[in-house]
Amino acid sequence: MKLSKRPFVTVAVVALLTLLLAAVAPHDITTINVSSDTDFFHIADFPVSVTIVVWTCAALNILLAAGAGSFLFLARRKVPGAITGVAFFAMALSALVYLYHGNNMTITSLLQGSLALSVPLIFGSMAGVLSERVGVVNIAIEGQLLFGAFASAMIASMTHSLWAGLFGSLVAGALVAWILAVFSIKYRVDQIIVGVVVNMLVVGLTNFLFGTLMGDNPVLFNQPPRFDKFSLPLLGQIPVIGPVLFNQTPIVYLMYLALVVVFVALFKTRWGLRVRAVGEYPKAADTVGINVYRTRYVSVVLGGALAGLGGAFFTLGQVGSFGQGITHGAGYIALAALIFGRWNPLLAACAALLFGFAQNLQYGLAIIGSPLPSEFLLMLPYVLTVIAVAGLVGKVTGPAASGKPYVKE
Repeated sequence: MKLSKRPFVTVAVVALLTLLLAAVAPHDITTINVSSDTDFFHIADFPVSVTIVVWTCAALNILLAAGAGSFLFLARRKVPGAITGVAFFAMALSALVYLYHGNNMTITSLLQGSLALSVPLIFGSMAGVLSERVGVVNIAIEGQLLFGAFASAMIASMTHSLWAGLFGSLVAGALVAWILAVFSIKYRVDQIIVGVVVNMLVVGLTNFLFGTLMGDNPVLFNQPPRFDKFSLPLLGQIPVIGPVLFNQTPIVYLMYLALVVVFVALFKTRWGLRVRAVGEYPKAADTVGINVYRTRYVSVVLGGALAGLGGAFFTLGQVGSFGQGITHGAGYIALAALIFGRWNPLLAACAALLFGFAQNLQYGLAIIGSPLPSEFLLMLPYVLTVIAVAGLVGKVTGPAASGKPYVKE
């Protein structure tokens, strides 16, 4: 059996990059802040030497590259994925300590901001998973997020009810997904083209309604209340984890629940088995009695409803009002996270967190006046996605029937 050299090459490149970073590391101190005021116990801030940390990470990655080489060339075995993961973690740690040299690096606020920016991406990636696992390419995630944001703001403003706005976002996202499903499944139009057209339709519609309704009467149509954060008893007082994960708005807690439900439903239930069968080989699924069309409709619409919830986070969880282009291309980033996560909801959520972390890091470095151009940080997740899609970290292939219309014979 021919062994792939990609993991070894990846670890070797990461080791080289970490070594180059160590060569330019300044003799300075980075102070790491961990605790917050609500924690059970206080962890004192601790300073670390940039030089020591970066050179230690570089030495570790060199050893990992050597270990990967011994697995591949001497033992003739597959390189364990843990080696690649540890190498990337060591490089990321050294980069953070280097970028924050001479300043305080507050771990809790860094992670809180990253999660907040990732919430719509995670909802969008779940919508993509449900659609593509059943064989429908969901380019319209952006439109589902945007229409969910618009509907939640308008309905919550008119009814003065956050939960009514949240329900409206579900319906709005499902409606956009239903349009995609009808043209993709029933009329068998090219799914990529339909997705792009639906996105343009939603952008035009929301811009028009924003200008005519919300612009003329913002008090009635565009001043929704916002969800307040609340801390879960005991869990919210755990250092680092508590303030980040368990002091959130109801939308974030719904996201946790949705992640678990989608993962279990896809991989642990009969319904999930049918969904994956339709996405891989719809003809065989049809032969054993599975209704391919109905399964596709249900899965795509459910995904759209989840994306609508992600849109509601912009208006009811963050900004407090709707604005033109409020999603800023989040649907396309969610699509990239979906590919990076190999069509697995949990892995896609991790990829979305990476995107959110990179974006939040940009803001954090701007505050401390880092000389590093912020554009480089915004490029990082996209570069990693291109690397993943190109196969450097392993072969990435979607469901076999994704993007292919099914014609019942």
